[in-house]
Amino acid sequence: MISTWRRRRAARRAAEKQRLEGEHCIDMELAIPKDFRCPISLDLMKDPVTLSTGITYDRESIEKWIEAGNVTCPITNQVLRSLEPIPNHSIRKMIQDWCVENRSYGIERIPTPRIPVSSVEVLKIQAKITAAACKGGDQVGCRNLVAKIKTLMKESERNKKRFVSNGTGSVLSAAFEEFSRACFNENATVLEEILSTLTLMFPLDGEANSHLGSAASMDCLVWFLKGGDLSGRRNAVLVLKELVSSDTKKLEVLSATEGATEGLFKLIKEPICPAATKASLVTIYQMVTSTPTNVKAITKFVDMGLISLLVEMVVDTERSVCEKGLGVLDGICSCDEGREKMNDHSLTIPVLVKKIHRVSDLATEFSVSILWKLCKAQKRQEGGVLLEALQVGAFQKLLLLLQVGCGERTKEKATELLKMLNPHRERLECIDSSDFKDLKRPF
Repeated sequence: MISTWRRRRAARRAAEKQRLEGEHCIDMELAIPKDFRCPISLDLMKDPVTLSTGITYDRESIEKWIEAGNVTCPITNQVLRSLEPIPNHSIRKMIQDWCVENRSYGIERIPTPRIPVSSVEVLKIQAKITAAACKGGDQVGCRNLVAKIKTLMKESERNKKRFVSNGTGSVLSAAFEEFSRACFNENATVLEEILSTLTLMFPLDGEANSHLGSAASMDCLVWFLKGGDLSGRRNAVLVLKELVSSDTKKLEVLSATEGATEGLFKLIKEPICPAATKASLVTIYQMVTSTPTNVKAITKFVDMGLISLLVEMVVDTERSVCEKGLGVLDGICSCDEGREKMNDHSLTIPVLVKKIHRVSDLATEFSVSILWKLCKAQKRQEGGVLLEALQVGAFQKLLLLLQVGCGERTKEKATELLKMLNPHRERLECIDSSDFKDLKRPF
């Protein structure tokens, strides 16, 4: 009995002690010296910086103020002579000492922040890169400078914004074009370093895309795409995707570049990472759906066996890859040769019907569009695609699609498909689409 009473008394004392310590912490928080608080956030400054007006703020708070378009000091309302805040090491050291002195109250010492790169430093690095790349001169020097940029960008988001906002992407793209004019093998190291850094700066501006879209740069990108190491191939296709997505004129240059289709096909056949696969699919999609280049590109990809590869890939893959794969197949079905090859594959119709309602609205849209193109091309023939679609449950899936709702274009195609399928329903008994899961696959 006495033992139980003592335990309860000890527990009450411990709770009271904890309560008092909490009150001390609250008091201590309120007692933070005024000079250590940021005038904007009123919190303890972690990275104090001083403006040209002499007022000190926390870097994160004042940079948000400046990025919002303000050019005045929040406290004095004076126009700033410079938008570059200067680190206040004295205040920062005083704050750190104060944190150490009061660590018993649960206050942790703020770490010494890394000084972000300034616009002046960025411009100096850019000038050195331009000089090193002039006529393909200093490969080693240029590579070291680019590697420094990549390290600084990975160090903080603030550094990355500073490099991007000062046009570093255009400078690196110009250097890439300059080194591409020489022998690829000799400049492979510096070219790959530039590509790797450019992938951190998307989206690139028009000037950067212009340099990367030149004939010399495109030849180099395709060279990496076909025979580079894994990282080089990945970076090359990411840059190509960025180029063709922002400027369709680059598609003509890419399509005319020898080995481009082979390099993109290789990334689908021998995937190296999800990012590279998706970028390759997006690039191929742009090529097979762009009017000036689509027929020639479709013919090349069909002859390589891309249809069979994609049909088998979308059977079981992640949503994003499935959507992009179906998008490419939809583009390929815009020509007779593409539709003919699609019909020859035993899994085409079962897979398309299965993907309706199974993946996403976009996948459903592409699946219905492909079915519509295949059925419309053979609607006058006996049997064929229409009977196969009925057999694997297309009629039920399309009816359900109209009931749950879809986009207007998809709705029109689904309605037309139902009209084409309906006359053939008496010829066979429709089965549920899930019954084709045991069909033999050619892989």
